[in-house]
Order: sequence, then structure tokens, then C-alpha cells
Amino acid sequence: MIKTILQHEVSDRPARNVWFWVALFVLLIFHAVGFWGLIYSGRPMYFQELTPLNLLLTNILLFSLHRGWNASFIVFAVVAVIVGFMAEVVGVHTGLLFGSYSYGATLGLKLWQVPLLIGLNWLMLVYTTGTIANRLPLNKWLKAGVGASLMVLFDLFLEPVAVVFDFWSWTGNQIPLSNFIGWFIVAFLLHLHYQFAHFTKHNQLGPFVYLVQLFFFIGLYLLI
Repeated sequence: MIKTILQHEVSDRPARNVWFWVALFVLLIFHAVGFWGLIYSGRPMYFQELTPLNLLLTNILLFSLHRGWNASFIVFAVVAVIVGFMAEVVGVHTGLLFGSYSYGATLGLKLWQVPLLIGLNWLMLVYTTGTIANRLPLNKWLKAGVGASLMVLFDLFLEPVAVVFDFWSWTGNQIPLSNFIGWFIVAFLLHLHYQFAHFTKHNQLGPFVYLVQLFFFIGLYLLI
């Protein structure tokens, strides 16, 4: 299924392929360097500090290939950022939604004890998993379920890595089941917005961003 999706993404709109390949190359190089730095450089702290830059660069590359910057897309993007950020604020201060946790220093500047970039991360994950789910011959509700499930799959490998590299930490050093349930619920609601919003749901780079980051964290998970 993934192979079919990727083949379709690469072959669509040849006129855009030059920038697509440049963006994909930069994406791969940046993550490869980050992977090497965190595991083999002997100075992982230096590469941890580059995490916000990695997230910003990935989003710039991703959304440079988005088509159809209409009002509906802008509303979706703003809602995804705000809902994702506020869900984390609620989580950090109450323990609801995800469990009891706190953010470290790696993800940069914070507001209300939550990194400002975390909302952008939610937008990126919903958008990229949405581009994959939207290719499937399913109704909008099932596509939203697939997209949310892909986000939970991603989080399964992200969580242990995040703790090691000071993204965040869990009370008692245990990742609770409530975290994954909460992730699915918030992600499903945002995916419903994505599916029912009226904007072009196609991005050549979207599936690759998700897969590159997924395998990046799987690799780190296996080696830490």
C-alpha cells in the first residue's frame, strides 16, 4: 500500500518534481546527520539543541509543496496548532488526556511550560498522516481513524526516544496507556477537521516526511 502511495506521489505533476527531489534530499540529509550526531558523534547534546531547527526546516520543506492556500486550509492549520498546543498545556498542568509529564529543554522556548513548537508538530503530524490516509478508498470517518492510528504508531517509537533526549519526561518513568488513548482522541478530532475541510489534500512530500521521521525514531529506539 505504501509503495503504491509513494509511486503515485512521485509521478504526479512532473513540473513540481525538481523542487520535490531537492526538498526530499535536504530532508534525508538533515535527518541522517541528526541520527549520526545523536548516536555516534559522542556529542549528542549538541545535536539535541538542533531539534527545533530540524522541526522548523521540515515544516518549511513540507508546506512549500502544499497546493491551495485558501481560507479553509489556513483555518485548519491554525486550529491544528492551537488545539495541539492547548491539549499539551492541559496535559502538563492537569495530567488529563495523556498522563503526568513535563517538558525538558530540548524543544526550545516555552509558554505555560509547553514548547511553542509543539503545536507546529501536531499540525505536521496530522497533515502528513492525512495525506496518506486520504489516498485510501475509505469514507472520511475511516480515513480520520487511519490517520489517527498512524500518529499513535509514530508515538509508540517517539516516546522512549523523547525521554532519553529530554524532549519530555513521565512521572515515575512510565509511559501510561492513557498517553496513546489521548493521542488517538485528539488526533482523530483533528483528522476529522482535515477530512471535512475544503482544501487540496495532496502533497508530494507528505508521506515521505512521515516515513522519514518514523524510521528516524525507530532507528533511535533500537540503538539507544
